[in-house]
Amino acid sequence: MAAVQAQVETHYRSEVVERVRANGGVLRVDGVTVRLAKQFGFCYGVERAIDLAYAAAKVFTDRRLFILGEIIHNPEVNEQISALGIRNLLGKDSQADVDTITADDVVIVPAFGTDVTTLARIKERGAQIVDTTCGDVMSVWKRVKQNAAEDMTSIIHGKATHEETRATASRAIAGERGHYLVVLTLDDTDYVCDYIRKGGDKVAFLSRFAGAMSPGFDPDEHLKRVGVANQTTMMRGETEEVQRRIMAAVQTRDGAERAKNNYRFFDTICGATQERQDALKDMLAEPLDLLLVIGGYNSSNTSHLAEMGEAVLPTYFIRNAGKLESRERITHFDQHKKHEVVTEDWLPESPVTIGVTAGASCPNNLIEDTIVRVFDLYGIPRDQVLA
Repeated sequence: MAAVQAQVETHYRSEVVERVRANGGVLRVDGVTVRLAKQFGFCYGVERAIDLAYAAAKVFTDRRLFILGEIIHNPEVNEQISALGIRNLLGKDSQADVDTITADDVVIVPAFGTDVTTLARIKERGAQIVDTTCGDVMSVWKRVKQNAAEDMTSIIHGKATHEETRATASRAIAGERGHYLVVLTLDDTDYVCDYIRKGGDKVAFLSRFAGAMSPGFDPDEHLKRVGVANQTTMMRGETEEVQRRIMAAVQTRDGAERAKNNYRFFDTICGATQERQDALKDMLAEPLDLLLVIGGYNSSNTSHLAEMGEAVLPTYFIRNAGKLESRERITHFDQHKKHEVVTEDWLPESPVTIGVTAGASCPNNLIEDTIVRVFDLYGIPRDQVLA
């Protein structure tokens, strides 16, 4: 593992980020100030997943290596994993082509985990499994399996198509018991709460949550006893609001005493996700002209950081430094339109203060590239940044 970690460090280490950290998270050169959030970038779970993937490539040199999708939600990191000779098993339909696997192969389970059906099929094929699933994700699985064992429906706050949520949902129906329903927004939550309180149009309910509920889900039956879980990378405040509203609905329907048996929740927000959100909240309280959020566009925890920034000041969600095309032009991801957009005249004149943060799946070298590029746009070269 020491050799693996040294290899990983050569790919993702950053001298500039270390310099900024050592300087209290602030770097000032000739009227340009960059503020880096106190918590940003790789978390322990991501580092562990990457280390295990690199280790698998070193250990199983005479065997085919596969991975169930992306190791994490960062395109540059996934390109590095591919460069190690690890092939992606998922097709365009997000289904794993397990039938091609043999007992001589190695299959890596990514940090998000995988669903129980896919995992069982891989085990049946006899392949070696390298499981990099994050411990925080497995904590959620424990809770929803407990719900299933007690015939409680798991209401999961998350994105129904996200790998982690799909993996969690598969465990919410463990042993052919239990059911699940995925809610993404507070509007979804209020719709469910109205149904809990007074029932409603079952057909409309099933249509609204198509693809986000367990097979055979019946809202008249399966909302009687519920437990709230979550995708670990959601916003804590929003998950807590989901919990509060559903609890209030059950209490209104059943009364406070009966509700104790018909509702439960557990705090399963990822600690690293919360640390990054808290650090950004603190930084947003400081004077800033704009915010750059770096990470994969399909990264849930990164998208929430961008949402926080957008509520306060001009915020640009970028994949890497290449998106900072010039002082006049930046290409960035618009979460409402779900695609990249171009903004002109985005960079203020000096003196300027620019905030920078990154999601838990973003390596330090990409953060460095962005910081260096910001200074470069003001005519300040890298050697002067490190002087």
